[in-house]
Amino acid sequence: MVSIVTRSFGSEQAETLQQSGRHRVLARILAARGIVSPAQLEYSLAGLISPAQMKDLGRMASLLADAIAQKKRLLVVADYDTDGATACAVSVRGLRMMGGEVDYLVPNRFEYGYGLTPEIVALAAERKPDFIITVDNGIASVEGVRAAKGLGIEVLVTDHHLPGDELPDAACIINPNQPGCDFPSKHLAGVGVAFYLMLALRSELRARGAYDGKPEPNLTELLDLVALGTVADLVRLDDNNRILVEQGLRRIRAGKACPGVEALLRVAGRDLRRATAQDFGFGAGPRLNAAGRLQDMSLGIACLLAETSAEAMLFAQQLDALNRERRDIEADMQESALLSLEEIDPGEHYTLSIYEPEWHQGVIGILASRIKERFHRPVIAFAPGGDGVLKGSGRSISGLHLRDALDLVSKRHPDLILKFGGHAMAAGLSIAERDFERFSTAFEAVVRGLLTPADLEAILETDGPIAPEDIDLGLAELLENHVWGQGFAAPEFDDAFQVAEQRIVGERHLKLRLEKSGRRFEAILFNCIDQLPAVIRAVYRLQVNEYNGSRNVQLVLRYWEHA
Repeated sequence: MVSIVTRSFGSEQAETLQQSGRHRVLARILAARGIVSPAQLEYSLAGLISPAQMKDLGRMASLLADAIAQKKRLLVVADYDTDGATACAVSVRGLRMMGGEVDYLVPNRFEYGYGLTPEIVALAAERKPDFIITVDNGIASVEGVRAAKGLGIEVLVTDHHLPGDELPDAACIINPNQPGCDFPSKHLAGVGVAFYLMLALRSELRARGAYDGKPEPNLTELLDLVALGTVADLVRLDDNNRILVEQGLRRIRAGKACPGVEALLRVAGRDLRRATAQDFGFGAGPRLNAAGRLQDMSLGIACLLAETSAEAMLFAQQLDALNRERRDIEADMQESALLSLEEIDPGEHYTLSIYEPEWHQGVIGILASRIKERFHRPVIAFAPGGDGVLKGSGRSISGLHLRDALDLVSKRHPDLILKFGGHAMAAGLSIAERDFERFSTAFEAVVRGLLTPADLEAILETDGPIAPEDIDLGLAELLENHVWGQGFAAPEFDDAFQVAEQRIVGERHLKLRLEKSGRRFEAILFNCIDQLPAVIRAVYRLQVNEYNGSRNVQLVLRYWEHA
């Protein structure tokens, strides 16, 4: 069952925003997302939280400045998703701008797993680094850091994930979520942490006189990478993150993107002059992630570090091909998963644990997300990991902290989960193949104790109706150009419409003309060929539709029901 709920907003805040020049519809949308002052929408770099507020950031910058002065060899060890790839590119580019002798290593997820493991340290040691710098990982790498120290390699951990009970014995750790860190934004992505380190390092080098009589490195050149990683990692777009994303988008629209980001957006068919945060989430991000899901992220990082447009385009085209392959694999897996669930009444289950021996472990996270969206249940999808082990990737619903639920399973059944990690909405784990059914039962039992039947009802939050006279191209453009994302949801609306016309286009989509108060609107409902009734209640968003050189407003329906 789906419930449509209208977001509440403060009328005084909306009035303040409208008086500052915001469109009346946008004003109430922003007020509903907690914006109380026009100052929160300035998006100037001067509004960023000071690097001085991050625990041990100055100390790490000092260690790196010493290392650069002493010509120490630096090796960045990255995670294999878009956040890790962009964090790696920011670190490598930034360190090279400031004179660092730096290389990078990204592990193949299928061979080495996640984080700075002892196996990764052994691989890294072949490069003979003096320092390993982790990006978007490391906060849980207790054994890996110990192995590195045993080989005489110092480790600098930059991460944003939640720490465990024990911190690694690294030379220095920066992480806004580590104990004792008072940095106000706890939602900084791994790439954001890396960018803050570059800011602090430049400040340290400036204080040492490194730029006396010569220009300083322009770190704003890294902001398109920061924006891409921040959006793709689905961290909450708080005030600080929205500044980083908006500044990155401005560079792209001004034609100042690095060759790799530009190439990724071009192969995704995006218009750089009108780049939006959605272009990161649905265009560039999936193409980068495809490398980590199907091969390893080295190809993606090479694209982001490319120095010329021609070189970047070659990499981007390979990533685009991998993304098409990923989509095909995902479609096949989803079809088989849905077939296996046909006999299950989701109403009887609080969770869904699914496994097929032929599934690809690089795509199970996307599969879990798709199944969760369909059934509104926490889902964990498993694939073979070799040596009798299953690798699982889970996605949760509002109300269930998935990592905490897995922790509870582990405490009740200490021999069941081999390892796990993650956060509220997504997590990964490993179990023995023979224990799949036992895990399914244990996970179901734990979640039944944490959720209620009401939690299993899907809720669509909307911004209510729009007056028909406000639905126009200008408002659609205004909304598309704003920064939206996780925790700062893109606006969706709901209202009752008469269905004036409907026809199937592209064999699988419904093209509509909807009518309200005597006005007609073009609309589309994707992946549906069923005829709609004469009157519907629709949840929709506004889209700028470009066709044959003309731009018009179109309603994109997400959900409909009988009015």
